[in-house]
Amino acid sequence: MAVTGTPRDGARLLCWAGADAAGERAARAEVAEALRTGAPAPRPVPGPVRGAVVTTGARALDDLAAAPVRRVPAEGPRPVVLLLPGQGSQREGMATGLYRDDPVFRAAVDEVLEAWGAEGEKIRADWLGTGTGPGIPIDDGRRAQPLLFAVDYGLGRLLMSWGVTPAEALGHSAGEVVAATLAGAFTLREAVALVRGRVRAAASVPPGGMVAVAASVDELVPYLSGQVAVAAVNAPRRTMLAGPSGDLAAVAERLTHDRWTLRPVPATTPFHSPAMEPAVAAAERAFDARPRPVRFPVRSGYTGRLLTAEETGSARFWARQIADPVHFGPALTALLAGGHRLLVECGPGRTLTSLAFRQSPVYTGGTAVVPMLPGDGPDGSDRSEILQAAAALWCEGHELALGDRPVTPVAPVTGA
Repeated sequence: MAVTGTPRDGARLLCWAGADAAGERAARAEVAEALRTGAPAPRPVPGPVRGAVVTTGARALDDLAAAPVRRVPAEGPRPVVLLLPGQGSQREGMATGLYRDDPVFRAAVDEVLEAWGAEGEKIRADWLGTGTGPGIPIDDGRRAQPLLFAVDYGLGRLLMSWGVTPAEALGHSAGEVVAATLAGAFTLREAVALVRGRVRAAASVPPGGMVAVAASVDELVPYLSGQVAVAAVNAPRRTMLAGPSGDLAAVAERLTHDRWTLRPVPATTPFHSPAMEPAVAAAERAFDARPRPVRFPVRSGYTGRLLTAEETGSARFWARQIADPVHFGPALTALLAGGHRLLVECGPGRTLTSLAFRQSPVYTGGTAVVPMLPGDGPDGSDRSEILQAAAALWCEGHELALGDRPVTPVAPVTGA
């Protein structure tokens, strides 16, 4: 099977399956014959013994022959959980290759930017580099927040367009709004209004920042001073601090002096710190939504529990998120206590993927993590990474509704 919309690097997805080992070999042979002759690649028939490969050009036959096989367990595939990242995951040019290559993703992003109103076109121009005037830097919350929402939402919509129904969703910081939107709690326009209200409220806060430290909360408490606070507990010994620029610089200097490992987080606003308190009331006043029942559960990265109807409809709950600390690590631990899962990061890069690998069910192999976009690299690699995610889902045992898009005939392979 080859998915249409071949990316600029020429990669295509081939997948096949059989009822048993012999059936899998026969199905693989059919794909190989299509590669040799240029005939349409056979559509895969679902079966428990599966293979898939993302390949290019003359490498296709060799890659096909070497591709590993996975047998879907009798109990079925692991349930899919969406991970939606927030501030700090953004980067210049993120997902622009996918925006150009994939019509489903592009339509979802355009829907978000249209809902943003007159500012939407400026946001798109800054992102794609097509603007004529000075743009707002990507790490500024006025750009990072709307673009992260658009990219996360677009990736979630793309995944669900394949016929994948999430068992649960967990967002980090601003990603929690995306999770609730994909689950159907908010309309897209309600969600965009919520994010816009928080961004505008945060713009009145003096400049600040965030820093990640390889230390536990208890180890960092003696260093906290001024308005610097624990902003996020992401994993064991992976803690974020945030605060006004001067206060944070002083704390970072002390930590560096004592040889702690620090990494600046791309942010110009002190999210999840006491410095954000003056913005909470304005964000609360901007909330105007009438939440609906969700199609799948959403776990809060703030409380660690599944969102309740009362919380989803509370202006205070969503407004306080810009000032309250995130507890992503404990929330993911609670989620994984329910059994092994297939975690899919719907965001630009692998920020949450790297945090998930610090969870015991992940590094021992019972739970797997699949990022949908590369952590870095040229925008032409975006679509290849998407195909890798689709391959992982297919081999896991999920039935992907990719057949509604025309199957691209595979060009003959010569000299191989």
